[in-house]
Amino acid sequence: MKQGIHPTYYKDAVVKCACGAEFLIGSTEKELHVEICSACHPFFTGKQKFLDAAGRVDKFRARVAAREKAEAEVKAKTAKTAPAKKETPSEQ
Repeated sequence: MKQGIHPTYYKDAVVKCACGAEFLIGSTEKELHVEICSACHPFFTGKQKFLDAAGRVDKFRARVAAREKAEAEVKAKTAKTAPAKKETPSEQ
């Protein structure tokens, strides 16, 4: 290993979380500040907030149903306004 090109490694670097938790790790920084850690992260604490996925699905289905209804109305209008097709003698 070349001398003088590697950063200083601290075996007792302190990590300070916004929730107040502190713990020691090995790092090239003497002190680290983080916003979230395993002590306060919802995944690790079990206080996970679930998104309203059902509401999103219901909204999506409502949009699709509204679009299909609008398309059906447009199709019905065009069928009423389109001239009737006359049969030719060859089609009889």
